[in-house]
Amino acid sequence: MTIREIRVIPDPVLRTPCDPIRKITPAVRRLVEDLLETVDDPGRAGLSANQIGVSLRAFSYNIDGTVGYILNPVMEETSGEQYGDEGCLSVPGLWYATRRANYARVRGIDLDGKTVMLEGHGMMGRMLQHEYDHLDGHIYLDRLEKQVRREAMRRLRAQR
Repeated sequence: MTIREIRVIPDPVLRTPCDPIRKITPAVRRLVEDLLETVDDPGRAGLSANQIGVSLRAFSYNIDGTVGYILNPVMEETSGEQYGDEGCLSVPGLWYATRRANYARVRGIDLDGKTVMLEGHGMMGRMLQHEYDHLDGHIYLDRLEKQVRREAMRRLRAQR
């Protein structure tokens, strides 16, 4: 297992939709181990595979002391609304109020090919949507209102 380096924007891997995992190989098992070890750090709620440079549909999470993963997630349901601060390991130092559904449910598989369902409200719901967006090549800044997004992009350029 290895704690992997986090890719930051403008790395193109973050803007590329991830490919489905077709077969559970030793490389996929190592990827899951790395995702779990890398997300298991205070302040980290979730981590998608492309954030560590692997364009496969997988993410890990660390919510309320529960660490886990899901492969090939499909967003099945969202409902309600929340508006609160959100940040991203791939966009270091920037936190912005972001509109998300309050509840989200995804379905995928584990390393044994068994169905996994993850769902939750609040922080869990936010994390599921955030990581799912990553797998489609989106970052949370894409969801900001136009004027706020402009400010965020200006701050981001100034950081570089």
